[in-house]
Amino acid sequence: MIGPAQSAPQPGEDFFRSRWIKRSGLGAVEQLDPSSLAPGFGAAGVHCGLKGSGGTDLGLIVCDPVEDGLASALLLTKNASAAAPIRLCRDLTEQAAIRACIVNSGNANAATGEPGLRDAATMQRLTADALGVDPSAVAVAETGVIGVPLPIDLICAAIPSLVEQADPEGGAGFSEAIMTTDRWPKRCCLRRDGVTLSAQAKGAGMIEPGFATMLCFVQTDARLGRDGESRLRGAVAESFERITVDGQMSTNDMVLLQGSGAAALPLPDGMLEAVLLQLALEIVGDGEGATRICRVEVAEAADLEEAERVARAIANSPLVKTALFGHDPNWGRIAQAAGMALAGVELAELGPDRIDAAGLGGGERESEISLRLGRGDRSARVYFSDLNHNYISINAEYTT
Repeated sequence: MIGPAQSAPQPGEDFFRSRWIKRSGLGAVEQLDPSSLAPGFGAAGVHCGLKGSGGTDLGLIVCDPVEDGLASALLLTKNASAAAPIRLCRDLTEQAAIRACIVNSGNANAATGEPGLRDAATMQRLTADALGVDPSAVAVAETGVIGVPLPIDLICAAIPSLVEQADPEGGAGFSEAIMTTDRWPKRCCLRRDGVTLSAQAKGAGMIEPGFATMLCFVQTDARLGRDGESRLRGAVAESFERITVDGQMSTNDMVLLQGSGAAALPLPDGMLEAVLLQLALEIVGDGEGATRICRVEVAEAADLEEAERVARAIANSPLVKTALFGHDPNWGRIAQAAGMALAGVELAELGPDRIDAAGLGGGERESEISLRLGRGDRSARVYFSDLNHNYISINAEYTT
């Protein structure tokens, strides 16, 4: 099997290892044990049986904030077929004051009707009872197969042990509990200017921003204040909303940012943005079967909507994605995808004078392509992965 476009950081390797992370603006960042969490947080992962006999499949993140220090922000999928936990979080959580989140993998609890909603509410209530908090302070996230009833009894039986095991060094167990087809856990713990930020993410398939298809949990001891949601939205807009693997929006997307306030300091500028971009690129690099990542930049568009529409058409084109896999600098496929996105628009002919497709044919695992539309001064970029035989094998046998 061809190696992945990215993999988990090796001991001593910089977490910010992508060529697209601007380290110059980050200052001095201390890299801590990625299994640890920001002060004021605990986590755990246990096996409850959703994945049969293999691996952890139930996780918990919990915050013990300083007085008046708790703050959170929550972003959820826009998919109209949103899963039960997403609908519960929309309606029954205090999104600016989330103390804990319980997460299971192996079952998405999506398209499961009223029973699914009851099961998600049961997870929320039992976790809240075990922690001694109000249910509205507990978020629920789930990931896995769609349309299968949730074996709620397995989860209920495991919640007391899960809560009891929550620990400041529990990031490893938690990040493994949320994985599905991921080839490696995606996590970090970093310190800068007296502030610690830890994060765990999962995602490999069904990846298309809208925002993006994945789960991500971020903890910090900073005081987030009232701008936590705007900071999170801005960071997601330049990271998870810039990626695609297969153009498919999930029913279960979630990004949760929690602050404990323990450091009594604001979140340093650029830190959240850089962490989410690196995690987003790891998701693309772990795209089911992916061997390469590419950034497409569309310039000289009439407006931002046009620039993004063209960039996404190129990034999601099976012809462009297979050319990336085959190292084929076929600029004609880029021209076709751009023209399809602008069907009906008056567009001067696109040729090699406006399209740089060299990145498709290069040997880098992270490559770049670009085109100029000649219609204005707006631009957009999207990161995407190649498409190859392994993606078909993984998805053709996902439930069998």
